[in-house]
Amino acid sequence: MKLIRVRSKDGNFRFDIQPTADISELLAKILETTSDADLSSFTISNQPRGNEAKFVDLKGRTLKNLGLNNGDLVFVGYQSQPSSSGGNEVISDTQSSSLPDATKRPWELVTEDPVDTHWRSQLGMLPRGRDARFCKHGANGMCDYCMPLEPYDAAYHKEHAIKHLSYHAYLRKITPKSSVSAASTLPPLSPLSYKVKAPCPTGSHAPWPAGICTSCQPSAITLASQPFRMVDHLEIASTNIIERFLQAWRNTGLQRFGWLIGRYEPYDKVPMGVKAVVEAIHEPPQEGELDGLTLGLPWEDEARIRELGKFASTPLNIVGYIFTDLDPTPEDRTKNVYKRHPGSFYLSSLEAIFAATMQKNNPTVSCSSPTGQFSSRIVTAVLTATEDGQVDISAYQVSEQAVAMVEADMIEASVDPGIVRVKEEDRTQDSARYVPDVFFTYKNEYGLEVKKSAKPSFPVEYLMLNVTHGFPQNPLPVFQSTRFKIENRPGLEDQRVEQVLSTLAGLDAPNVHDSRTAKPGEMQRRNELATYLSDWHLVTFMGTTQLFSPEDMKVLVRVVSRPDLLEDPSSLDPLLATDGWHTLMTFTRESAPARPSSSAPGHLSSHMDEDIPQAVFDQIAAEEAARGGAGPSGDSSLKMCPHCTFANEHSRLDCDVCGLPL
Repeated sequence: MKLIRVRSKDGNFRFDIQPTADISELLAKILETTSDADLSSFTISNQPRGNEAKFVDLKGRTLKNLGLNNGDLVFVGYQSQPSSSGGNEVISDTQSSSLPDATKRPWELVTEDPVDTHWRSQLGMLPRGRDARFCKHGANGMCDYCMPLEPYDAAYHKEHAIKHLSYHAYLRKITPKSSVSAASTLPPLSPLSYKVKAPCPTGSHAPWPAGICTSCQPSAITLASQPFRMVDHLEIASTNIIERFLQAWRNTGLQRFGWLIGRYEPYDKVPMGVKAVVEAIHEPPQEGELDGLTLGLPWEDEARIRELGKFASTPLNIVGYIFTDLDPTPEDRTKNVYKRHPGSFYLSSLEAIFAATMQKNNPTVSCSSPTGQFSSRIVTAVLTATEDGQVDISAYQVSEQAVAMVEADMIEASVDPGIVRVKEEDRTQDSARYVPDVFFTYKNEYGLEVKKSAKPSFPVEYLMLNVTHGFPQNPLPVFQSTRFKIENRPGLEDQRVEQVLSTLAGLDAPNVHDSRTAKPGEMQRRNELATYLSDWHLVTFMGTTQLFSPEDMKVLVRVVSRPDLLEDPSSLDPLLATDGWHTLMTFTRESAPARPSSSAPGHLSSHMDEDIPQAVFDQIAAEEAARGGAGPSGDSSLKMCPHCTFANEHSRLDCDVCGLPL
């Protein structure tokens, strides 16, 4: 028998119970000491506050399995229910069978990102060589001077100028070592929350704002540098991605915003590090200005873009966002004003709050958190001027404290971009806001650390995390081309079906067949077609033309993102076999210019037709498409709709069939 001590709001109790007994037997004994208790609300923890786990989530586990030993003290909480009926019922075998499985705990239901799965399977230790001065053992021995270091070793990080621990190194640091304690079975992370708990755990008063007590109000906040970061490095797969994004600003002078499409990979420059690899920048609808931009959120096309990225050969997702903050100098338009520096700001308070909102809306799936989610890997990238007037990237994240403060509606932007304002407390029913005491520390002129109240404002640097960035030495981007027109650039770059059909005709796409029936010497033409199709902006545009079914779109994005697209002759075969491709090729043939029956008077006409190269006809097709999208007959008085491909009169502004603008 084991003696288990239980502390609840009803008092302290001791129960004798078998080590192999199910946790439901302990709950049955606890129920005998309560009245009007809600059975489904019972929680157990090894601490007075925090690390609570529901009894229903632990069904089927024994006391020994949970690590409870003789004499252990556990803390039990529950909520009362209005009706007392059933409050003192003992959990029978029938009741036990109705409880969820142990596998139904939230953190065990989630599927983590592949990069998290990779690092959880690795030891992550930092190897060290033999120390010539202190190691006195043989070649196969090991001592304190040459044994591997933990990934969170402070001396190693200081020596290599690594400011923050990686996410998995931090997890390794806070996770208890292998033991039989109950704490080792619970997730080590606890998401921050600065909201008032409603209803109050004690149930002794009306919920906020009608009442508040020490049990439901958040504690005072001391702003501090976050010891870890979720992403350690931002890598742009190709310089062409940034160059194409910057073209809009270079042509108009207006600022631009784009979502970073990519994936997460291990980063070997930081112990157990993670890097975000950007393969494309997708630009949502926006209105650029000289000193800012207007962005519509929520972004209506987000679900389609996320779904499309999942079916790439290497699944892609939104890993962050990027925006420009560039202002050419009046005396030299080739250089830009150096406005983000230590004397001003790196990330404005408005941008930091926006970053916190984006991170809150895009949490990272984690099996180390009781909720199954923790923090976020969304990266904020800024294209801004350097000290010498050139353009460079700066990458940041904001801390968990920033996200929690934004979620609790505690902070707001100020006129000074480097200052964050703390809001006033509000007790009105519709917009209730509780603001606890907020402090931050700094070193004064004497080198002493001083704590100061953050009300009414504090520096934005207390919410920021630096993220390094760079380009690969040997670029291997997923998408081979960035030449297609970019979405949502009206008047500057317009995406039209006629452009696609004209280019495909010029590449002789209708005559590209399955690799098993291809003629010798067609490899170059296949590679040119594959390179043109391997463009993120083209793929997303084809999804709006309704020429490809959802299943065909999955095939398209999977094929054009293959790493061996230009090496394997059969890489295009799955795409060439789809109905959507056959439909596209039908339109391509119909829109291509027909060979004239006679090109000159006299008996030499037939011979001259044979002498006209195919390039001439391709040029004619391109010119007709540029004049306004000639219809299938080649008549320039018709204008083809880019949405439904109906041939309208040239004077029409809207399509007669679908009603969308031409």
